Amino acid sequence: MKIIYFGSAQFGIPSLEAIYHSGHELVGVFTQPARPAGRHRSKPHHTDVDLWCNRNSVPCVEAENINTPEMMQRVAALEADLLVVIAFGQKIRQEVITLQTHGAVNVHASLLPKYRGAAPIHWAILNGEIETGVSIITLADKMDAGLILAQGTVDISPDDTVKCVHDKLSVLSVPVLMGTIEQIANGSAVYTEQNPTQVTKAPKLKKKDGYINWDNSAAEIVNQIRALWPWPAAETVYVCSKTGKNWRVGIAKARVVEREQKQGDITGMLDENLNIICSENALEIIELKPAGSRLMDFAAYANGHQCGAGDLFVSDDKALNGIV
Repeated sequence: MKIIYFGSAQFGIPSLEAIYHSGHELVGVFTQPARPAGRHRSKPHHTDVDLWCNRNSVPCVEAENINTPEMMQRVAALEADLLVVIAFGQKIRQEVITLQTHGAVNVHASLLPKYRGAAPIHWAILNGEIETGVSIITLADKMDAGLILAQGTVDISPDDTVKCVHDKLSVLSVPVLMGTIEQIANGSAVYTEQNPTQVTKAPKLKKKDGYINWDNSAAEIVNQIRALWPWPAAETVYVCSKTGKNWRVGIAKARVVEREQKQGDITGMLDENLNIICSENALEIIELKPAGSRLMDFAAYANGHQCGAGDLFVSDDKALNGIV
């Protein structure tokens, strides 16, 4: 089949590679335009797909809006059989989809209908899921609501970060997608509607999603840390009981420590072992990043700030409201 690829992010590169080296013909690649990046936003930052195309001498079209008449004409001129969309970053109108004989398929990083939205991997980890996967779907007017053609699953290990799961799913996408393309080509593909009663959402993350609530269990907070590093990062404010000074920090790595609740416990407070008391068990910080500084071991941070039992960690929103 003649295939067009719409994509921008690294997540889809293994699939793009597979299409390129398959028996099918990659007739066109479209991506987002280069955007200003860097400290002074003076250098254009090209998408991962654009960079891959440059390395492989594959023509790539930067589309500010794929739905304009000009872009639709460029897509139509390729006379493709199938459009493959992976992390493209634009809504695609039905007029573009129907230009291909077999329409369009999309690779979504969840087991739909769960986790429809922009951040499915993050929300799966946040919610403590032990399994996730990829879904190959048709494109529909409603986000991630298309018909399902195939799915593949992976385990989420207790230590997996969002990057670990991202990379697992990126690799898993290849056999699931290529198998689906073969089924479309030979007419054996089965299109299944999603169950609307099982839909859950995975909206785009906001800075406030990173604020740690120490009234949650240690396990919930570890999931938050795993899901949100490096952005927006699970953030808190450390308050030194000796001086009253406070510093904002992002926690990069932590683990649950079993601890029986004691009378007088205060959530967010350091205990005698320098673990943070939570509503259930305690949290041992392994790595953190102070605002404006580098990533460091907590032991080094504790030594430098003379951390001790009774010091307090408060959620960022509380700190901003003047509690510390």
